[in-house]
Amino acid sequence: MNRLQRYLFRNLLIATLYSTAGLTLTIWLSQSLRLIEMVVEAGAPMRMFLWLLVLTVPTFLGIVLPLALVGAILFTYNRLSSDSELNVMRAAGVGPFALAQPAIVLAFGVMVIVYVLNLWITPAAHQELVRMEYAVRSDYSQLFLREGVFNEVGDRFNVFLRERDSDGNMHNVVIHDGRTPEKPVTILGERAVMLTGTDGARFVVYNGNRQELDRKTNRLSQLFFERYAVDLKVLTSSGGERWPDARERSTDELLNPPPQLAGNDKVLRDLTAELHHRLSSPLLALAYTMVSLAALLSGEFNRRGQTRRVTAAVLIVMGIQSAVLGLSSLAAKANVLVPLLYILPILVLVPAAWVLGRNLSRNLDRDGRAAPGAGASAAR
Repeated sequence: MNRLQRYLFRNLLIATLYSTAGLTLTIWLSQSLRLIEMVVEAGAPMRMFLWLLVLTVPTFLGIVLPLALVGAILFTYNRLSSDSELNVMRAAGVGPFALAQPAIVLAFGVMVIVYVLNLWITPAAHQELVRMEYAVRSDYSQLFLREGVFNEVGDRFNVFLRERDSDGNMHNVVIHDGRTPEKPVTILGERAVMLTGTDGARFVVYNGNRQELDRKTNRLSQLFFERYAVDLKVLTSSGGERWPDARERSTDELLNPPPQLAGNDKVLRDLTAELHHRLSSPLLALAYTMVSLAALLSGEFNRRGQTRRVTAAVLIVMGIQSAVLGLSSLAAKANVLVPLLYILPILVLVPAAWVLGRNLSRNLDRDGRAAPGAGASAAR
């Protein structure tokens, strides 16, 4: 690229970074609400909150980047047009293709980044998010035990604690185990801690007593102890292993589904739709770029702005994004719609390239250079 093109590329890159940061922060605010609730109300450590917050970024960055690129292109070219910089470039002999080249190069770069995210980083991040959530819930971590109320940890298993200190110690604990209706058990203790190991989670209660009521004989038996362990592993569901969602699976698993899924048509349809969504969605970066360039670089330049063209480009991009989301959902139900995931970006890309190319052919002479004064005569 020549100096003018490098100037355009630098402006586009800076605008894309700012747009990406703005959209990421906006989505972060909505995503972090439940994480903040976990930290404030449940007592989760700040490092867990920060790690979960970092893991959420790859899950939506593949969608944010193409949209941020659209915003950067519309903002940059419209600003340069309003400042008459594009008119000066056109008058100096810079043709439409030379003006569009920096944005197209940046679009290819964004497309490569989205491919890397879709094929490797996003599935791993999503899998780690889900793994952490299920690990905490299956271990019945103290993060979800609230003070001053009876917490329903499992079926007919309740835990009450008066308060919890900064070291994780729970004071004035009451544990009621009613899973055996004929012999309910109540455990009271001055202090308790939760320990998590390879065998699962357990409560360790100190300085208390265990009361067991035999409903057949109405006899109450008590056991006073200095230390007593309550195993929580029995509360977890041992029947059936949870099937990972299609978004959690690696690209290799989508290409070669596990043999045990051979008879599950619904899961196989989800895997197929997810695979082709990962392969087709990066094409949107190039399609959105061509739509934006066709809207701003075709026709006459107006130093007072091109509000109508910008609005039209935004509406077209929003319509395409909505259609892609709808097709992704429908393709999971009927795999015959999978080709539409590739056809839609191409249907957008080809007309936009034709509009931009038609404007190019109008302003180029036989030697392939911009006709002198072509831009100046079009400027207002």
